[in-house]
Amino acid sequence: MQIVETANEGLKRAYSVKILASDIAARVDGEVKRLAPQVRMPGFRPGKVPANLVKKMHGPALHQDVLNNTIREAMDKLVSENQLRPAMQPAVTLGDGYEQGKDAELSVSLEVLPQVTAPSLEGLKLEKLTVAVSDAEVDEALERIAAGQKSFVDAKKGKKAENGDQVVCDFVGKRDGVEFDGGKAENQAIELGAGRLIPGFEEQLIGVKAGEERQITVTFPEDYPAAELKGKEATFDITVHAVKVAGEAKIDDDFAKNLGLTDLEQLKGLLRGQLEQELSGLTRTQMKRALLDQLAAGHDFEVPPSMVEAEFGQIWQQLTQEAAQEADPDAAMKEIEAEKGDYEAIAVRRVRLGLLLSEIGQSNGVEVSNQEMSMLVQQAAQQYRPEDRQRFMEYVQQDPMAAAQLRAPLYEDKVVDFLFDKAEVTEREVSREELQAAIESEDGASGGHVHGPDCGHDHEAKPAKKAAAKKPAAKPAKEEAPAAAEKPAKKAAAKPAADKAEPAAKAAPAKKAAAKKA
Repeated sequence: MQIVETANEGLKRAYSVKILASDIAARVDGEVKRLAPQVRMPGFRPGKVPANLVKKMHGPALHQDVLNNTIREAMDKLVSENQLRPAMQPAVTLGDGYEQGKDAELSVSLEVLPQVTAPSLEGLKLEKLTVAVSDAEVDEALERIAAGQKSFVDAKKGKKAENGDQVVCDFVGKRDGVEFDGGKAENQAIELGAGRLIPGFEEQLIGVKAGEERQITVTFPEDYPAAELKGKEATFDITVHAVKVAGEAKIDDDFAKNLGLTDLEQLKGLLRGQLEQELSGLTRTQMKRALLDQLAAGHDFEVPPSMVEAEFGQIWQQLTQEAAQEADPDAAMKEIEAEKGDYEAIAVRRVRLGLLLSEIGQSNGVEVSNQEMSMLVQQAAQQYRPEDRQRFMEYVQQDPMAAAQLRAPLYEDKVVDFLFDKAEVTEREVSREELQAAIESEDGASGGHVHGPDCGHDHEAKPAKKAAAKKPAAKPAKEEAPAAAEKPAKKAAAKPAADKAEPAAKAAPAKKAAAKKA
C-alpha cells in the first residue's frame, strides 16, 4: 500500500493511495480458502468443493468485500500514520476504469480539526441572576389549575348560552350540501370563548338554548391542515342538547385531595418547587450564554468548512420547515433569505465554541461515566416502541458514532458546569422580566456541538437508518371538536431571535432544536 500526500492547505488535506492488485488477489485467495470448507455443491462431499470452483462461483462478491475492507483499512492507516483528526467523513474516490486484477488507486480528501489551545481559566467572572418565587406566582399557578379543573353544571331551563358557558351538541359539517370527513360529532362539549374551534364556530353558538337547532356558516383558515378545507366555506347543522354553566372551583384542602394530594399546603409546595425549577433553568441559560460570549470573544481560530456547512444545513432545514408552515410561506422564506449571512455566522460560532469546549473538557479530565452513559442510552430508548428499544440499545453499543452523538450534549453540560465552578460568580436578585430580558439581550449566546474525538460526527460511514418509534395519537381533550372543526395551532414565525444556549447535537431520534439568530 502506498500513501502520498498531495495537498496540505490550512485544514484541508488530500492523499493518493495505491492498493496493489497482488495484495487484493492474495486476500481474495485467503477468503476462498477460508470459505471453501463451508460451501455445499451437488456432486461433492461437504467441505471437498475445489477452491477454483468456489472462486468461480463467488469470486466477484468476495472481491468486492475484500476491496471494501481493504479501503477501510487503508483509511485507518492513513489517519493513524499521519496523526490526523478528521473533522468529517473523508471523501474517497476510486479511480476511473478500475477493474479486478488492477491496482486500486484512491483519491482521498478531508478536513482536519484545528489545533485548539485550552484557554486559561484565570479571571473568569460571571453574574448569576436569580429570581425568588413569590406567593402571588404560586397563587396564579393555583388559579390556572383550578381553571383547568372546572366543572360544568346544567343551567336553568331556557338559559341562553354565553361566553364561558358550555354547550353540549351534535353537529354535522357540509360543503355544498355534502357531508365531509371529520366534520361530524355527537354530544360534543364546547366551551364558548375558549377559542378551541375554528374562527366563527363558537361565536355563532352564543344565544342558543337547550333543544334548539341551528345552522351556522364558517370559513376554514388558509393554514388549516386539511388541504381540501383550506379557505373553504362550510355549514354546520347544530342540535343543542344542553347549556351548562361553570361551577365555582373552590381552592381548599378538598381541591388538593381531588388531585391526589394531602392538603392545599402540599399542593402549594409542589407548585413552588416547579416554579423554582423553571426559574433555575432560566438562570442557567443566562449564565451559560454569558459564559459562551466570553469564550467566543477571546477565540477566533479557523474552523473546518465542512463542519460549518453541516451545522448551517441543520439550521437552514429548521428555518425552511418553519417558513413552509407560515400563512405566507414565500414572504417568510424571503425574510430568512435576507438574513442568511447571519445564520451562517451562527453556524461558524457554534462549531468554534464546540471545539473550544471539547478542548477545555479534555484538558481538564471532564468525562461521562459508564453509568451516566448507560442512563443516557436507556432514556433515549424510551422514545422507541417497546419492541424496538433493545435493538436501539444494541445499535448504540455497536456504533461508536451513535454513542458519541448521544454522549455529546451531556459532555458539553459537564464542561459548562466545570467552568461555572472555576468562575468567580456574583449573584444578583432580579425580577422574572429582567431575567428574560437578560437572556434575550445576550450578544451571541449559542452553544454548539462538542466537536472532537467525542463529537458524534460521521467520521466513518453513516449507520443504517433505524425505524422511528411510532407514538400513540394524543387523546383529544374533553372540550375539543373533531379535526374538521378544530382550530389549527399557530406556527412559530421563522424570525431570528436570541440564539439558544443549549447543545445543538442530539442523539437520534430526538428532534433538532430550532436555530435562532444572535
